[in-house]
Amino acid sequence: MTNRQARSAEFGAVLRGAREKAGLTQEQLAGLSTVSIRAIRDLERGRVVRPRKDTVRLLADAMRLGDTGRAALELAADSASVGKALHDVYSPELACPPMPVHTLFGRESELRALSDLLTGERERLVTVVGLPGAGKSRLAQEAALQVHRRGDIPVLWLPMDAGGRTPDKAAHRPQTALANWVRPLVSEGGHYDELASFIADRPTLLVLDGHEMTPATSPALMYLLHSCRRLRILLTSRRPHHVSGGRLLPLAPLPTTLAPGPPPIPGPAAMSPLPGDSLSARRPAVELMLSYVSHLRPDLLLTDSVIGVVAEICEALDGIPQALEAATSWLLLYSLEQLREMARESPLALVDGAPPLTLGAAAPLGELLASVRAGLPDRQAALLAAMAPSASSWTVDDAAKVLGVPSARAAQDVHALLLHGLIRQFPAAPGGADRPGEFSVLHLVRDLVTGGRPSQEDAAPRLLATGAA
Repeated sequence: MTNRQARSAEFGAVLRGAREKAGLTQEQLAGLSTVSIRAIRDLERGRVVRPRKDTVRLLADAMRLGDTGRAALELAADSASVGKALHDVYSPELACPPMPVHTLFGRESELRALSDLLTGERERLVTVVGLPGAGKSRLAQEAALQVHRRGDIPVLWLPMDAGGRTPDKAAHRPQTALANWVRPLVSEGGHYDELASFIADRPTLLVLDGHEMTPATSPALMYLLHSCRRLRILLTSRRPHHVSGGRLLPLAPLPTTLAPGPPPIPGPAAMSPLPGDSLSARRPAVELMLSYVSHLRPDLLLTDSVIGVVAEICEALDGIPQALEAATSWLLLYSLEQLREMARESPLALVDGAPPLTLGAAAPLGELLASVRAGLPDRQAALLAAMAPSASSWTVDDAAKVLGVPSARAAQDVHALLLHGLIRQFPAAPGGADRPGEFSVLHLVRDLVTGGRPSQEDAAPRLLATGAA
């Protein structure tokens, strides 16, 4: 049998197996797919050297194949086994993370820490954990690019929360077929022996963006790490997962106050600072929102007073990048001063009611925050509910008194809420190292917990009324 005949027979076997698994006869598949029964018979008998992509798509749709089955069919149609597909995308030139679209603001220390973990000798499983919209994917993207460029290491980037398959334009790329094959294996906790046998001892970074670890999926990842000694895995997750041998890197929202560090070095007279530079320097959340403002409203002069208002909006929205971008989209309709009042009164209404600026926008932030809150254990949920109404800062001892529990127990739950990113810790004042740490529930979370958030249906009308006032 020639190579071409062997490849045709391979596709025929995959198609026949998928059809039988779907419980369909050749006649039934022909009726559902609009592909002739003669063509289906020829395909299953290996008489067709290279099936047309449209034919493969029609057959896959008719059999209602999931990502794994569809990818296997596509790989067989392309005359490629999984190992061949991996070989096609394994070179550093092709296997690389997606290129960033926006500048990364204010994450220098986190990026340095993450890059060090991924390039060191000791850590092989790292999870970036934080609130939805805090910028976990963007940070992972930048770190993966650094790893890729420094060591010429292939990066397999898998978006785990994409909610489906990739766009049609990329549907037949080898990287896409591979991603569609690996993604369900990870999410379903399968053993990916073929992936492990191909990677073997080659240096590789596997990024699972938006992966929520479960007891079913953890053993599969550990198996892959044990099988591939030079593999590193980077996860981004909304919830902290303690995996043996793994390292957590919590990602808090962007600082809204002055970040530590030396003051900016003044330039020569010809390079005098612009208005407001002194107010935005070393304030990452303010710098990020100003970048949104300058693109959406280039006519708006960034004076000290304007930047002061932006800083107040950033504070009300906790410095969460997704919230800042959503709020800025209202600038076509409202003034910055109106946005500030809306953010103070009901930050979630402002954010969730905003019109999306990009295609494929994320789910409303309030909905994502609610899902994180719903996943909290009872003790942590009780602490969040008890401390949310307080607009002032509080300590672990304060939380223990409110809940009527020992301070040691309250400290455990405060620590867990910090890992989730639901509360913010205030830096100690100079000379105040002996003072107890102070915390505050994020404004957006407080709005959610205390019931200040309107429904999706009336979010926009309420914003209109607030703006008019």
